[in-house]
Amino acid sequence: MLTEWVASIEGTETAGLVATVLALVSALAHASFGALQKTKGMDPWLIRGAIDIWYFVIALPIALFVFPLPPIELAPVFIGVFLIHTAYKLLLAAAYARGAFTVVYPVVRGVSPLATVLFAGVVFGETFRLGQWGGVLLLSLSIMALAGVNLMRVKLQRETLVNALVLAFFTGLFTAAYTTYDAWGIRLAENPFSFLFWFFVVDGFFFPVLSFILWRKKGPARPPLGPMMKRGFVAALVAFVSFGSVMMATRLGAVGEAAALRETSVVFAAIIGWVFLKEEVGPVRAVLMALIALGAALVEFG
Repeated sequence: MLTEWVASIEGTETAGLVATVLALVSALAHASFGALQKTKGMDPWLIRGAIDIWYFVIALPIALFVFPLPPIELAPVFIGVFLIHTAYKLLLAAAYARGAFTVVYPVVRGVSPLATVLFAGVVFGETFRLGQWGGVLLLSLSIMALAGVNLMRVKLQRETLVNALVLAFFTGLFTAAYTTYDAWGIRLAENPFSFLFWFFVVDGFFFPVLSFILWRKKGPARPPLGPMMKRGFVAALVAFVSFGSVMMATRLGAVGEAAALRETSVVFAAIIGWVFLKEEVGPVRAVLMALIALGAALVEFG
């Protein structure tokens, strides 16, 4: 039924509206997902494995028994999914291990929208109006400025911050690459939900193996598995919403617009950091978050 509804609205004004809503839902979910992965006292390499094992276990039976199998012609696409998302997650975990969430996350999200717009222009021939370009630049520069403000406040892990920032920059490029690639893949699939759940299956089996190896190597210092698995389960449910929503948004609407709107996740991340991680917001960060929201609005309505 959902598949028929998606097919019925594709190419209509309703599809554009739904894509906007999905991109904003993805932004909120992705901010929560990032905070769950980078939590005080949790090893980002291990928590990523706990997340992936859960969404692999949840997605596999749905992929096998609920939706039709994707055609064999999409097998090379899923190989690409595995490679590009594995590289992205390795870079992100390495960045989180070296730098504060409030610095790494904004750099990743600041680089990705502008790069995605450029990639989408090459792959899909998408074009932006002048006002939309202004919105993308305002959004990206405001996010990077937010990272700079956060950088001045960080006191821990300063000796590894340069490495963290370099890794965050390349993670942002890979974020743009996978956003564009996933949009291409889900548009090839006749049934988008079949593609989505096989995406989670393919994306979910590498990191649990790597994380288990790293966990075993810690010896007596191994953290207990129970708390990590509980957090991983919650984060996996959030991941379904985050990645599923943005991929459906890129099928129904413009890839560049969906990517830019999703970067309002930085605003949600700052709110999460303020409420749950007890981080100070202050007037400068509040202004920057308002500029990020304004940039996203210009992208949508420019």
